[in-house]
Amino acid sequence: MNSPLLYSFFLILFVSSIARGQTPNSETAPKSSGDSSNNPQSLTKIPQGVILVKGAWSSASDSVTPLPEDGNVDKGVFTNPYFGMSYALPLHWIQEYEGPPPSESGRYVLAQIAPPDTDTKPVAGSILVTAQDMFFTPFPAVNAHELIRYTREHLQSDYKVETEIRQANVADRTFTFFAYWSPVAELHWYVLATQIRCHAVQIVLTSRDTNLLDRLMLDLNKMKLPEDASPTAGFGGGSVPLCIKDYARDENVIAHVDPLFTEHRFNSIPVRIIIDKEGKVKHIHFINAFPDQAKAITDALRQWRFKTYQQDGQAVEVETGILFGRPQRTTMPTPTRSALK
Repeated sequence: MNSPLLYSFFLILFVSSIARGQTPNSETAPKSSGDSSNNPQSLTKIPQGVILVKGAWSSASDSVTPLPEDGNVDKGVFTNPYFGMSYALPLHWIQEYEGPPPSESGRYVLAQIAPPDTDTKPVAGSILVTAQDMFFTPFPAVNAHELIRYTREHLQSDYKVETEIRQANVADRTFTFFAYWSPVAELHWYVLATQIRCHAVQIVLTSRDTNLLDRLMLDLNKMKLPEDASPTAGFGGGSVPLCIKDYARDENVIAHVDPLFTEHRFNSIPVRIIIDKEGKVKHIHFINAFPDQAKAITDALRQWRFKTYQQDGQAVEVETGILFGRPQRTTMPTPTRSALK
């Protein structure tokens, strides 16, 4: 289920739990601490003779280089070294559960933040932080602004736009912003997006209370973000590699070796690599791959050589993406009624 459908299911499940928590007469399930070791009902006994095989997952060639999925919440502060983000959570808000692994389209759930769930008080709202790798997105968009525009133009008819797309300044950085709501669920969504290292980083605020959403918007000014964060820029450089889409084109590759796969599978294998100033692959990040695929690709990429990238007369490190395996399906815009006439 590692696909865009996983994220649709996850987000629906997450928002549905908020909606249930905000329904005054809804029944509440027993509270979970997020630690299954103290909950016997959450443990499933593996049948005798069954062998569990690890599926496609994220991994990396080293444990030192920060990864997009490395963000966490500690002592009330969300930090993500890869994106250069930090955010002090609203008082008493927490992250109880971590998100799913990244999808093969490069979609991440970085943080899901909300007030503690209680049996007596409905959940006030939520903060969801996600990232979409723009090297591998299935949507017809090249930056964070275009991705938000695509989202707005393809809202289902159940949702109504409250605020059209506009520019918003948050934490001294520029975001693309729009808001919509569901008249049926009486839920409101504030959507903000900016681009960092060729990822569309989105912050989605959800609540029935628009006054709370306005306060959360102001609270986001406490965030710290890299200087180049912008809905149409955010290409890295400086203290981090410069991200360049499709840098692994033939004209930039001096030598390469094809990976030798031991098994034939039909999945997409999105890989982000960092190329050092000498043209060698210094870091490999598998967004979604089986372990044997990761090994075969690592063995091959270690032998690749690239032209060094020059910026202002100086060699710089480059971060780029390569897709192995089955080509990804691209999501095309839904034809409008006028286009069908």
